[in-house]
Amino acid sequence: MRRRLLTAAMTILTAIGMATAVPAAAGASTATILAPDFHGIVALSNCSGSVVKPVGAADTDPALVLSNGHCLESGFPGPGEVIVNQPSTRSFSLLSTDGQSTVGQLRATKIIYATMTDTDASLYQLSTSYAQIDQSYGIKALELSDAHPTAGSAIDVISGYWKRIYSCSIDGFPYQLREGSWTWKDSIRYTPECKTIGGTSGSPIVDRASGKVVGVNNTGNESGERCTDNNPCEVDENGNVTVRHGTNYGQQTYLFHGCLAPRGEIDLNQPDCKLPKP
Repeated sequence: MRRRLLTAAMTILTAIGMATAVPAAAGASTATILAPDFHGIVALSNCSGSVVKPVGAADTDPALVLSNGHCLESGFPGPGEVIVNQPSTRSFSLLSTDGQSTVGQLRATKIIYATMTDTDASLYQLSTSYAQIDQSYGIKALELSDAHPTAGSAIDVISGYWKRIYSCSIDGFPYQLREGSWTWKDSIRYTPECKTIGGTSGSPIVDRASGKVVGVNNTGNESGERCTDNNPCEVDENGNVTVRHGTNYGQQTYLFHGCLAPRGEIDLNQPDCKLPKP
């Protein structure tokens, strides 16, 4: 999982300052650095994230921040564990639209949902509304798509932690992705251009054509191992295992729409909700 940070890259960024463009680290993609398309992007202490607005949400609703389940301040949820409506005071650094600075700090009131079962995602509810964020900082949220993404679509994985955009396409959707103790379903596999690195966990996967969030970046096979931590493997319907060394993945987020309730809340008892339940 991509929460683990790269020490060498951290040293480089510390030395030159986060507001200065830096070359891609060895083995990283030829990603756009400090590109002018960071609206709605936030940086966490250990990961990346984004302010997302579900279909039908009102401007006056409390805003939501999307990241990974494995990025929680409390640590990784265990297999089968689902966290719902837990208090949180976590802060998020909201980036300027060009990614060159932090324009403000956003604060959570609670984690409305988080898990690493079937998917690897977390949603925080903030103390501020979408309208307040727009009025205070001139920043609008990213729209959260309610549709399954399409193979071959061009995507951008936007990291608030590293202030980089990784651009590639969706290569396919593995039936299952297994990493250590965790199993994820219908994951998003990237084409080779998206060589995401540690710290990009929680980055939104943005469909380039629509500009909407279709997933959340979470992992990649780093050393070619089979189904171990930081080395996910693909498993098909018949149980056949495929290892793709160097391939990176994210998790789909359209399923949230069947479970979200008004005012930025979650209701897992809704008939169309297909997210794992506690």
